[in-house]
Amino acid sequence: MLLVRCTLNHIFIESSIRNGHFRRREKNSSSGDVKKSKSDRVYIDKHGKWRIFDHKKMSRKRCGSLRGQGWKYGSGFVDGIFPVLGPVAHQILNFVRKEVDPNNVWAALDTLPVTHETWDDLINVAVQLRLNKQWDPIALICQWILYKSSFQTDVMCYNLLIDAYGQKSLYKKAEETYVDLLQARCIPTEDTYALLIKAYCACGLLEKAEAAFVDMRKYGLPPSEIVYNAYIDGLMKAGNPQRAIEIFQRMKNDGCQPSTDTYTLLINLHGKASQSYMALKLFNEMRSQKCRPDICTYTALVNAFAREGLCEKAEEIFEQMQQDKLEPDVYTYNALMEAYSRAGFPYGAAEIFSLMRHMGCEPDRASFNIMVDAYGRAGLHEDAQAVFNEMKRLGITPTMKSHMLLLCAYSRARNVDKCEEIVNQMSESGLEPDTFVLNSMMHLYGRLGQFEKMEEVLTAMEKGPYGADISTYNILINIYGRAGFFERMEGIFQSLPTKNLKPDVVTWTSRLGAYSRKKLYARCLEIFEEMIDAGCHPDGGTANTSISMLKRRSN
Repeated sequence: MLLVRCTLNHIFIESSIRNGHFRRREKNSSSGDVKKSKSDRVYIDKHGKWRIFDHKKMSRKRCGSLRGQGWKYGSGFVDGIFPVLGPVAHQILNFVRKEVDPNNVWAALDTLPVTHETWDDLINVAVQLRLNKQWDPIALICQWILYKSSFQTDVMCYNLLIDAYGQKSLYKKAEETYVDLLQARCIPTEDTYALLIKAYCACGLLEKAEAAFVDMRKYGLPPSEIVYNAYIDGLMKAGNPQRAIEIFQRMKNDGCQPSTDTYTLLINLHGKASQSYMALKLFNEMRSQKCRPDICTYTALVNAFAREGLCEKAEEIFEQMQQDKLEPDVYTYNALMEAYSRAGFPYGAAEIFSLMRHMGCEPDRASFNIMVDAYGRAGLHEDAQAVFNEMKRLGITPTMKSHMLLLCAYSRARNVDKCEEIVNQMSESGLEPDTFVLNSMMHLYGRLGQFEKMEEVLTAMEKGPYGADISTYNILINIYGRAGFFERMEGIFQSLPTKNLKPDVVTWTSRLGAYSRKKLYARCLEIFEEMIDAGCHPDGGTANTSISMLKRRSN
């Protein structure tokens, strides 16, 4: 007799063991058929009652097999609880992280005994890899379990494999895994469809995502909030917020109650679009539906106001969160600091920074970056430098963004020597300046009239690993236009098609501004008509340039 504790908090009594192995499957060498034990099993449920179940019937239940309860997409086992790895699991983890040859990985896994402990170790390793976003080793482990090992096929492994492929935008492999799941007579779960839909959305295949959404009804699975959330999240990450809003409305129309996670996703969506009023409207709707906001919801709403520099509203939400007995975390403090930074109140951001430390919440790298940016925006480059130095003193390694924010602070002060020093420091730290950094240096040289240095940077960009983008040429067009060098400006504009670049609204507006400042209004009108014919729609910057032109003309 064997007593086995499983993930459902039941105790199973199995009448026999095959060669000391857990759920062993044996293949007949002549027919290739798989033989499985037909023995019924007896177990004691959590209420202390004896019950009997049939193995085949149990494996056809939702969640596939009993082990399918061990991991759920978006739930605690993966996203809330860190797995505890034993000595063998650590060895497996270290090996699959280093070894890239699938055959070597599978050969090593073949040496493991097919036992309860091995199963737990493999799943814990897969979960740990998922937390670290290491998708290739996850795929190798799940492929071995499903296609090469003696373990019984399990929907959980299929889901993990679909997730790994989806994260790498390998939608065809995710699709093939889904077909394999059906052919293995496993019942797909809502997690299966949630992950498959996200994989399709990541690749921009919205028709396939919608087809999977419809297909799940064939298996008696009405779309749940987990699936809707995955669909909305996938659309947001694919850059299709309008479609995400439509799916949210469909969710409510279908009678599926949005969860806290759903509202948090939509609040984030509107916050990133600088629509804080819509984010607040959703927050109020959420509370009216008796859906309790969590720390992530409040942080998303504070972020929404922070992006627009509405520090008073952000602080109001921050206080409301504390009234709801939710303890602010580093992300919430960072969001509030960002609000003061964007509103132009660096000392307000500094007060929040001090409060965070006083409350025992340690600032992270983002906290220091926000403070560098806050002082830099206000022209306090020495304070920005002091924060940058403090970050290094505490052992927090500055990233590319950290250097970039400090560079912007000195660029506003037109301190060329210091900016060049920062770029050299980046190279010495192993951080190669990217397009954004080089664009900033070009802009600084251009503003100071150092056109030769500006052209040198452009030459280096065109020859180096970081190619010039449309923003690079927009800077040149704007600088030369302001300086009255129309021939150079037009030459750069005409060269864009040869560089496979399409003028954007900034490009057209910069040209308009250049001719407007010289009161060449007829030429401005021609450029505006060319812009419309090219399918480029004017924005607020274009409107401001047009208003300035009309004012000059009236004078």
